[in-house]
This record gives sequence, C-alpha cells and structure tokens, in this order.
Amino acid sequence: MRRADRLFQIIQILRRSTRPVTAAAIAGELEVSKRTVYRDVADLIGQRVPIDGEAGFGYLLAPGYDMPPLMLTPDELDAVVLGAQWVAGHADSALALAARDVVAKIAATVPERLRPYVELPSVGSRPVVQTNVGSIGETELRQTIRDGRKLHLLYRAESGEVSRRTVWPVILGYDDTHRMLVAWCELREGFRHFRLDRMLEARVLEDVYPLRRAELRGRWERWREAELARRRIGVP
Repeated sequence: MRRADRLFQIIQILRRSTRPVTAAAIAGELEVSKRTVYRDVADLIGQRVPIDGEAGFGYLLAPGYDMPPLMLTPDELDAVVLGAQWVAGHADSALALAARDVVAKIAATVPERLRPYVELPSVGSRPVVQTNVGSIGETELRQTIRDGRKLHLLYRAESGEVSRRTVWPVILGYDDTHRMLVAWCELREGFRHFRLDRMLEARVLEDVYPLRRAELRGRWERWREAELARRRIGVP
C-alpha cells in the first residue's frame, strides 16, 4: 500500500469509530507495524488533521472533520462498483438507473489514475431479472418508508390464506428472486416479511406510525439480531 493511501486509510479507520482506536488495531488492519502507525499518525497531526490521543491509549478523530469525499481507494471503488452492478441487475428500474448514474458520477470525479478501476472493474455481479411485481410500485413504497406512513395490505400468505393488514414499513429488501417488505404488522403485533408479489392490494394511508423512523428501525434490528441468535442455537 502506498504511503498516501495508508494515511488516507488511517483517517477512514478513525472516522468509522466513535471510540479511541489503538495503534495495534490500526496496524492489524493495515498489516504494518505499530511503529509505522505512530509515525503516520504523527505526520497526519503535523498536517493539521485533528487527531486526539496518544500511544498506548488510542486515537480519536475530532468530530466534524471533513475531507474530500471521493478520495477512494481501489478496494473502495471495487466495492462501490460491485454494489452498483448488483443493484442495476436486481432492483427496480428507478434504482437501476440511479446505480448507473452513481458509477458515472464517480468516474467523472475521481482522479485520472483511479478511473480505470471504475470503467474497467475487476469485479462483477451476475444480473438477475426479477419478475415478481406487486400491486404497489417500488418507488412509491420506498417513499412510504421515508415518510413513515402506514400501509394497508390485502395479502395472500404462502398457505393461500388472504388477510387484511395494516403495517408500518421498515425496509424494502431484494434477493435474486423476490422483493420483500419488512414491516411491523398491527394484526400480528410483530415484525413480518411480506413478498411484493403476494400483495393483492396495497394502499398508502395518511396516518403516520407513532414512532420515529429511527426508533422503528432500531427495534427491527434488535428483533433481527434476536432471531438470528435463536437460529444459531437451534431454537424454533
């Protein structure tokens, strides 16, 4: 790794953490010695990068520090391009176009030496055409999630049972074959997954659910972690 890239990566490591990061942790991620980290951090501080801390305690980047947003490493560019390829091949047309626009904007913005990583990527995602279409457009559904509005569904379960549900949408998920809405279901009083192709009717309500969007998202994430833990230990 070039020294300039290493200095940038140290800043990235500190940016992603709200707690002091030790020189040992930084050295382990960058696969260099702690002595090299000490020297690099000293150089960054000399360049007026607001890093607090010291050897043996850890380093913390001052809140609000700004840096050029598109100073990306080759691995980060690979990650962005791969993600954009996956979205372009799996999501609805609006997101697919947005993904292609993102890649074009990055290619036009990054330094010349990094442009081949975008235009001639070393990674690729197999496109899959999804055919399951529900009764609500995905653009409208994503806006419903952003607005924190309730959604009324006429839904057909895998068993064939049809029921009416009022749900609080959390997130729209994609895989190779299905598009899935994760939502809090008022009928079941819990989080449920709803396939879009099984939504016989879908109507956005004027009502907003009685939680902040971040709070609902946090509750879902904790529920998901608990469900994963149950599966790992074999609890039905």
